[in-house]
Amino acid sequence: MTTVQEALPLPGGGVVKSSAVHGSLSASQPRQAGHSVLVVPVPELEAYVLERTRHYDDSFVSADPGFVHAHITVLAPFLPEPAASDLERVGKIAEAASSWTYGLTAVEMSAGGNIHLAPEPAAPFAALTAELYAAFPQCPPYEGRFDPVPHLTVDHIAGGADLESTRTSLGPVLPVRCLADRISLQWYANHDCRLIAEWHLGGRGA
Repeated sequence: MTTVQEALPLPGGGVVKSSAVHGSLSASQPRQAGHSVLVVPVPELEAYVLERTRHYDDSFVSADPGFVHAHITVLAPFLPEPAASDLERVGKIAEAASSWTYGLTAVEMSAGGNIHLAPEPAAPFAALTAELYAAFPQCPPYEGRFDPVPHLTVDHIAGGADLESTRTSLGPVLPVRCLADRISLQWYANHDCRLIAEWHLGGRGA
């Protein structure tokens, strides 16, 4: 039995810290303060990521029907309490962008054991991150701790998964073509994951 002794990203975007055993939190596990994130939702992988989020900590399963757990982060953490002017700034960036299609095929693993899917092409996601960071310099991607490489987290080795098992479980799903058509502002907190705001790329349907 393996006890996790480090912060682990959940597939849905939450974080589990120490005392998690095989993905299940102990009763004394301290809860994390909430944070906001700007993401591109990936509804094509929602069923898979939702199941893996439940595996790690179902307090990060949202009851909000507009909330999509599967996503590619474009800026996190975002402002804890964005003002109307901040939301307007994000909206202008979304309106100036265009939607695009991308593929999810390769299952990869980072040095820290994060198992993820790499979008192809990745450049449009990186461009959104760069624009958002330029607009909100007080919000460095991942607080400057990691390079903002576009990815969709699907699992972690600390939860008992590995590359081979993840590739097998995703076999019926991959490869998949996806449409990046909106930016969502999501709130992540135990028992309070929800959609705050959403903007369609290019302004369509906004």
